[in-house]
Amino acid sequence: MTEPKSAGAKEVWITGIGIVSSLGEGLDAHWDALNAGKINIDDKRFAPYIVHPLAPVTFDAQIPKKGDQRQMEAWQRIGTYAAGLALDSAGVKGNKEILGRMDMIVAAGGGERDIAVDASILSADAKGNSSPGFLNERLMNDLRPTLFLAQLSNLLAGNIAIVHGVCGTSRTFMGEEAASIDAARIALARIEAGQSDIALVGAAHNGERSDLLVLYEFGDFNLTEKFSPVWQREERGGFALGSAGCFLVLEAREHAEARGAKPHAKLTKVVADLAQRKQPRAVTKSLEALWPKLGVGDSGALITGATGVEPVTSDEKAFLRQHPGFAVRATGTMFGHTLETQFPLGLALAALSISRGALFPPNDPTGLEVEKAGSPDQIIVVGTGHWQGEGMALVEAIK
Repeated sequence: MTEPKSAGAKEVWITGIGIVSSLGEGLDAHWDALNAGKINIDDKRFAPYIVHPLAPVTFDAQIPKKGDQRQMEAWQRIGTYAAGLALDSAGVKGNKEILGRMDMIVAAGGGERDIAVDASILSADAKGNSSPGFLNERLMNDLRPTLFLAQLSNLLAGNIAIVHGVCGTSRTFMGEEAASIDAARIALARIEAGQSDIALVGAAHNGERSDLLVLYEFGDFNLTEKFSPVWQREERGGFALGSAGCFLVLEAREHAEARGAKPHAKLTKVVADLAQRKQPRAVTKSLEALWPKLGVGDSGALITGATGVEPVTSDEKAFLRQHPGFAVRATGTMFGHTLETQFPLGLALAALSISRGALFPPNDPTGLEVEKAGSPDQIIVVGTGHWQGEGMALVEAIK
């Protein structure tokens, strides 16, 4: 049994799911890939770093205007495309009445840098060709007005509004993995409280970026040289960045029933924490504190966005071993680490598994992940940030 909700809280259904990733696009392609144990990596282009590259996508299918595509960088195209898939899945694509009041909560990073400009500035400086005022002059003349060394994080929400007509309230959260946990938490709370009927929630990430690899290398976060599944990386911990977009349509049950929508599952609870990571076992303790808030039993299924970074992944593993009755699946093995997208991706795969009547098979040689027969009626989603932020959600079958 889950914690009792406040009196009058509305039930929240997941009525739309849109995913595009290294495994393909759409629900059928992902379900088939997960059941086949497919993993798509590129260990050559950014060697010694490993990435999970975006599968081939025809962006015209969801972003028909070439002009719209040209003014977006890859992360925006990925996100806008995934948002369109979610709207299609929910059956609201093109419904101006619903889209005009649909709320949007997006988790996004700082956007992509202009690598060519960065490289030319650094090269000129190294050659002694940077006069006083050189940097300001280059930044003013070489970058588009939408850039502040990187792109504005709310450009994704803006482009979704332009391309798909989602014109209700709009919020964009920054803060890596924690941003998407809060995006889901607040969307759920608003719908439960009757402040919103329907919302589009999600994120996008382009992991095929030299600037990101450099950034995370400074923190020693990158997986290098040889790919291995998340649970097998202890001695050489790190993540392999992945490109992915994932959006969900969350909807009050009454609203969905009134328009005849068929739900995938319901989102029952989202909880979040921010552990003081300098303290021993801080992540383990944080997850232990969040767990009772879900009110689940002693067995079931659990999908985690575990990164492979140490020591946080070992701390999370210690927590998981305290709940041996749960069949665990780590999305980082198949999708790579997609930062803001990792938690929505977990929610999407949980809802997909419930609607398909099975948990996808393990993809882990260490034995931590085990087979689970039968149709799951509850799946816990765990998000533990590589640097900070922890969260959990409970996704359940609709009865």
